Amino acid sequence: MNLPPFQTLVDEHARPLYRFLCGMVGPVAADDCLQETLLAALRSYEGLRHDRNLRGWLFTIAHRKGIDHVRRYAREIPSPSPPDRPSPPQTIRDTDLWDRVGRLPTKQRTAVTLRYLGDLPYADIASIMSTSEPAARQNVRAGLASLRKDLT
Repeated sequence: MNLPPFQTLVDEHARPLYRFLCGMVGPVAADDCLQETLLAALRSYEGLRHDRNLRGWLFTIAHRKGIDHVRRYAREIPSPSPPDRPSPPQTIRDTDLWDRVGRLPTKQRTAVTLRYLGDLPYADIASIMSTSEPAARQNVRAGLASLRKDLT
């Protein structure tokens, strides 16, 4: 097996991993989750049995670290209280959109961020989420439908 140097792998995939984690856990926690992802990958890198789909392997680790973070801090996140009166319509900023993505159910949020931040094909998303490709497509579709409904 011919694995590339680990630093090469990090240089190539750290940015998309970070974007994915921002969508999954938010920008504040994404740094820590990325570091945990890369440390876990480094620890197991020498023991890999094949060098196929290293990108998918890294995203699988990142997904698991994101889930660990969400589970660890789920009780600490206060639920937003509804406003006293409706606010006037505003244009949607990027941060508003990703805040809304962050409120999607876990499977939908993961599928949407893997698809649009990780730029992964549905087959890789299914593999990372340990589900079928049709289920991955359904999670992306349902997440986008929820976002569209929320925006209208």
